[in-house]
Amino acid sequence: MRFRPAARLGAIPFSVAALLAIGLLAGCGSGISLDEAIEGPVWRLEQLGGEPVAPSDPQRDAQLRFDRGNGRLSGSGGCNRVSGTFERSGSSLKMSQLASTRMACADPARSVSETQFFAALQATTSYRMQGPSRLSLLDASGRTVATLSSASR
Repeated sequence: MRFRPAARLGAIPFSVAALLAIGLLAGCGSGISLDEAIEGPVWRLEQLGGEPVAPSDPQRDAQLRFDRGNGRLSGSGGCNRVSGTFERSGSSLKMSQLASTRMACADPARSVSETQFFAALQATTSYRMQGPSRLSLLDASGRTVATLSSASR
C-alpha cells in the first residue's frame, strides 16, 4: 500500500476563500468597536442593576469620570466623593484602590443607593457602550451592574 498525502491545507477552493473574505469585510463595516474610550466625560448614574435611579440635584447625583492621563477615576456616590485607579483594555475594565469620604447621608435611600453603586464599581470587570452616551458596567458573569449616561458626548 502506497501512502498518498491528503489534499494540501493551503489549497482552499476559491468559493470558500471568497465567502470568508466577504464575511470578514462585512464585520469591518458593522460600526462595532472593541475599544471604545470612556475617558473624558462625566458619567451620571441612570440605573443600578435593573432599577432606574431617580435624578435629583446634578451636583449631588452619583457620577464618575475616568482620566486616561493618570489612570485615575473620580466621582461621587451621591453623598460621598470616590476616587481610585482603573485599567482598561478593549472592553475589560478593572477599578481598584477605591476610596471614599465617610460623610453621613441625610437621605437613607440615597445612602443605600450609594453603597450599591460603590459595590457595583468594585464588581465591574468589563463595559459595553450603548450608543455614544450610555455606558453599561458589567460584572464577571456579563450582568449589567450599573448604567451611566453622559451628556457631553
